[in-house]
Amino acid sequence: MSEYIKNIVDVLMRIEAEETNALSSASDAVAEVICRDGLVHVFGCGHSHLAALDTFYRAGGLACVSPLLDEDLMLHDGAAKSSRMEKMPGIAAEVYRRHDVKAGDLFVVISASGKNAAPVEMLRAAKADGVKTVAISSAAYRAHGAVLLDEADIPIDCKVPHGDAVIEVGATKMGGLSTYASLFILNSILIEGAKKALARGVTPPIYVSGNVEGGAARNVVLEARYFGRIKRL
Repeated sequence: MSEYIKNIVDVLMRIEAEETNALSSASDAVAEVICRDGLVHVFGCGHSHLAALDTFYRAGGLACVSPLLDEDLMLHDGAAKSSRMEKMPGIAAEVYRRHDVKAGDLFVVISASGKNAAPVEMLRAAKADGVKTVAISSAAYRAHGAVLLDEADIPIDCKVPHGDAVIEVGATKMGGLSTYASLFILNSILIEGAKKALARGVTPPIYVSGNVEGGAARNVVLEARYFGRIKRL
């Protein structure tokens, strides 16, 4: 356990130390979206969609986060199928058009490998609509065909190694890092963006726990504000 914890902490510390400028730029973009009442769209395939879920409709989360969740690209309706479909050209455009993405929004694509068709084409679709893009991906995959970091307006290197897993178990490895890294990056830019918006006099729309006094009533107001704009709400 201590070996795994060390690897997790090390990658998070590297992100904080080495991606400072990119994180700051991304949080500036989040603040801009909050101030103009836009949306932060988040897309990831397979395990990468977990970061989108973690920041959507939860206590302490921005209500303006809109996840692009498509069952064919997630794990619960056929994990092996989703892995293959992520590599198929043309799927991303169909998913993208089902969401109300505006030019003034922010679009975050998460993919550790940064080379499969769905995340790359999703980023390109957003850019073609004039939407500012953030990519959370690993530079370690550039030598293996990755292009996501090179095409995003704001690239953020999640620092995970090629293959993701870090703990040697016999002839292979276990213990992936990409989920921890992506969650840290995404939550960090959303939190800092909210703080920056508040400093500019705009109250960020933040859900609170429905299990604390007044929480449910507060959240209902935010739900009403975003119904019809966020597909999965």
